Amino acid sequence: MTPRFLNLRRSAASVLALGFALSVGACATPGTLRPTPITYVKPADSLVTDVSRAHPDLWPHAASPTAMSDAATEAFVTELMSRMTLEEKVGQTIQADIASITPEDLLTYPLGSILAGGNSSPGGDERASAQAWVELAQAFRAAAAQRAGAKIPLIYGIDAVHGHNNIVGATLFPHNIGLGAARDPDLIRRIGEATALEVAVTGADWTFGPTLAVPQDDRWGRAYEGYAENPEVARSYAGPMTLGLQGELSADHPLASGHIAGSAKHFLADGGTTGGKDQGDFAGTERELIDVHLSGYPQAIDAGVLSIMASFSSWNGVKHSGNETILTDVLRGPLGFDGFVVSDWNAHGQLPGCSNESCALAFNAGIDMFMAPDSWKPLYENTLAQARSGEIPMARLDEAVRRILRVKVKTGLFQDARPVEGRLEELGSPAHRALAREAVRKSLVLLKNEGVLPIRSNARVLVAGTAADDIGQASGGWTLTWQGTGNSNADFPNGQSIWSGVEEAVRAGGGAATLSADGAYSQKPDVAIVVFGETPYAEFQGDVDTLDFLPSEPLETLRRLKAAGIPTVSVFLSGRPMWTNPEINASDAFVAAWLPGTEGGGVADVLIGDAAGKARHDFHGKLSFSWPKDARGEPLNVGQPGYDPQFAYGYGLSYARPGRVGTLSEESGVTGEVGSIDRYFVDGRFVAPWSLMLRDAGGEFRLGAESSGASPRAGVTVRSTDGAGQESARALTFGAAGGHALIVARPVDLTRQANGEMALTFRYRVDARPDAAVMLTLGSGQVDVSAIFQAAPLGEWRTLKTPLSCLKDAGADLAAVDQPWGLRSAGAFGVTVEDIRLGSDEGDAVCPAA
Repeated sequence: MTPRFLNLRRSAASVLALGFALSVGACATPGTLRPTPITYVKPADSLVTDVSRAHPDLWPHAASPTAMSDAATEAFVTELMSRMTLEEKVGQTIQADIASITPEDLLTYPLGSILAGGNSSPGGDERASAQAWVELAQAFRAAAAQRAGAKIPLIYGIDAVHGHNNIVGATLFPHNIGLGAARDPDLIRRIGEATALEVAVTGADWTFGPTLAVPQDDRWGRAYEGYAENPEVARSYAGPMTLGLQGELSADHPLASGHIAGSAKHFLADGGTTGGKDQGDFAGTERELIDVHLSGYPQAIDAGVLSIMASFSSWNGVKHSGNETILTDVLRGPLGFDGFVVSDWNAHGQLPGCSNESCALAFNAGIDMFMAPDSWKPLYENTLAQARSGEIPMARLDEAVRRILRVKVKTGLFQDARPVEGRLEELGSPAHRALAREAVRKSLVLLKNEGVLPIRSNARVLVAGTAADDIGQASGGWTLTWQGTGNSNADFPNGQSIWSGVEEAVRAGGGAATLSADGAYSQKPDVAIVVFGETPYAEFQGDVDTLDFLPSEPLETLRRLKAAGIPTVSVFLSGRPMWTNPEINASDAFVAAWLPGTEGGGVADVLIGDAAGKARHDFHGKLSFSWPKDARGEPLNVGQPGYDPQFAYGYGLSYARPGRVGTLSEESGVTGEVGSIDRYFVDGRFVAPWSLMLRDAGGEFRLGAESSGASPRAGVTVRSTDGAGQESARALTFGAAGGHALIVARPVDLTRQANGEMALTFRYRVDARPDAAVMLTLGSGQVDVSAIFQAAPLGEWRTLKTPLSCLKDAGADLAAVDQPWGLRSAGAFGVTVEDIRLGSDEGDAVCPAA
């Protein structure tokens, strides 16, 4: 995009009254060096409305420790800033992703930060060795050190949200939803310490955590990143996690070796959006914002968290990254936060009048560091121009730079010593794996047990379900890749699957365990453990319309085993509570295992007893999210009027505290398969029940949870890529022999849609022009779209709409559509597609020649 400058100039008097009561010198004291309170005068171009204006006098008080801005630190920063050029100051406020910047770029651009996003890795290799990660960090640091001028080190951030989850071989802990069920702040502190050490040994300085969202709608795809639907759990965890990651701040020295900076996120109310939509709007009062969604931020600030990440989301229609009353009046006022605020992934570009490449508005509202993964270069140039022109006041720039440098000092980045870097034996160390196994044990919630648990270790045990021996599925999203898809057990060399843990425990007790994904057996077992659940997902691709657990295979397996008189234990993997009443009814015991991570042996520790049937470990977990009575998914959380869940917040059986669960209603409250008629590939995911199939002369390959794959002879391959959002698109590459990529499922009737002048629509970007015919297909109907793709400019996004009536005339049977969209190429061709659905024909649909 062409950089553009925004006419948002503000005079200093109309924007900020920023000041530092600084007395720098040998006799300076901490009291004279702490920032004075900020008074923010609403600018004329503010986005804030009456319903999105925060009133600081209503908010509770917190304060960053005085050790964050001690005299020595502030004096050092003041002297350093006196030597910095304007270019260097602006550079401190820009963060680039390693996929879009090279170490050599830092010789020209004085950026202050880099990050490794969810799908970014050394050389683009998501399975790169830990040593490659160390070398990447060293290369960027070395380049930054070679720059002329002030020698300011980079701060390097990464999403280590359930352990150091980007790195092969790291220890992966249960996601936050499971840790919330554990109700154990000391466990959280120890997990923070282990995570920090594993991050530090690979060369990173900073993690984007802890997440302090309070999810109110379980349909939100990030629900598992929250500890609980009630803020009490986050309040009890925020301080211990911060201290685990960072240690206690000291005025005398930076963070201790093996500790890293934290970043409480996402400020504010990202878990309260309407409909559970990612990056959506919290439509609520300021009182609700404080009582529920302020969550554990005061506790994290009191514990010394060094940064806070602003949310993509909005409050009553105003994006937080542009709301100065939230970011400045409140956060730097009563909450007393002295660290810096970083934005989320290109979030500034969502503000009115802004783009990814230019947004003075967000900076003036209180964003100190732009997360500009791929837009960093034009954003740097534009921010520099805005600072020169006064559109960004110098006082505001200096304040942001001071906060960033303060954190770099406290993190220890100005010191050369990195004593733990390269100690790769700490990744997946026995001590860390034991801690993760403890966390798994404590996170399990027993919903039902009709006497089948614990299982005798000398029993004959059948372990069923495709998830039983799948560490990737047990780990969920944010695992090696952003969405966590496509992982195999080989990617977790230090991990253990649930099956392996069960088999180990049973074998040690003199029993026998058999793995059978479909539940088939040759010798009748004494008991069966069926492991099933959600496949991995992350933000916005994990948003769902209902809480109905749709796959039918696990229920069929449970019912078949029950009919054979075999006691059954369900181990349910999920990033949220889901309506599973049929599965619970078909089980003698049902365990909510959440997303336990790499230590499946923790499940066996609780399920498998000794040879006499005595438990080795009891169930500990309590629901931190209410379990739904129906599948509709409408938010109903503890303390709200009409609260009536299937299993209430705080529920959890144990061997010491058993209970009976009667037969549950199997009326889901949902009719039909939501979104199955008119939406096929939306927000980077195939909407149930649709999936992608790749065909060529060698046969076909149907993708499940994978985001990449190939037809048998590689006639057509697919991979996830960015479109309108992160990984919202799929890139299709056809080989010389050609192939067919098509969306498939059970037949649906589209005759009514055809009569209503609906069109098949999708966005596309031609990456390589076709050298043979390309056909758009719908079932047996097809139209030639070669000319359209030949004429499209390379690399430019466009939309193609084709009337259903056109495809009907071309041979499609609209009464039974099981392949609503496809592209078939007879030769080499490259195209990226997204947002495949039915849309209204508003005169913009075209009917290519059949």
